Amino acid sequence: LLFLWSITVSIFGIGGLLGSSGSRYLTVKFGKKKCLLCNNVLMIVAASIMGCSKIAQSFEMILIGRFMCGVSAGLCAPLQHQYVGEISPKKLRGFANSTSSFFWSLGKAIGQISGQRELLGSQSLWPMLMASCGFPALVQLVALPFFPESPPYLLMHKGDQEGCKKAIRQLWGEGQHQAEIDDIMKEKATMKNTKILSVLELVKEPAFRWQLYMIVILTATIQLCGINAV
Repeated sequence: LLFLWSITVSIFGIGGLLGSSGSRYLTVKFGKKKCLLCNNVLMIVAASIMGCSKIAQSFEMILIGRFMCGVSAGLCAPLQHQYVGEISPKKLRGFANSTSSFFWSLGKAIGQISGQRELLGSQSLWPMLMASCGFPALVQLVALPFFPESPPYLLMHKGDQEGCKKAIRQLWGEGQHQAEIDDIMKEKATMKNTKILSVLELVKEPAFRWQLYMIVILTATIQLCGINAV
């Protein structure tokens, strides 16, 4: 029983690893908006599976749902930052990117509070707690179609300059936005001369060795500092 509970908890991280590993390929091929919409569907399906696990008397459904939630979270983590940053005007970009981290922390706090036995952590209501992760996904699934695709994606990957201008006007209003378009074109020219490294190539590259060490140590110590136990 302990082994099954351990797998149920840890499989979220395995799904997250797989989701984040495939995020770059999917965003280049399908675009950030489409990926986020499909990701919301995945989260809603996962929430539904976990929410029905008690009725079906199947712990395997919790296992599957947790894995799917992990894949969805792994895809969403880089996608959300990129999309929010790219649709924001330059003067608000730093603030917009910081809101992602704020809402990640707020979501965790709400989850911990909702999981108390006095609220949704009771014997009768825990399926609702498991399914609650589908609510934010449903909100985004309804709202996101009213937003345009990321302007940098339209210009850099699709070569759609008119679509990029239309998206910018929809997001930032009418006005002169040629400077932002020129910045995207400069970034596109820079990317042509820059090789995109795979994970294995990044690990082997001496120039990034110390940066990689710092990120790994920082991420590991966050998990070891006792925050999960608290």
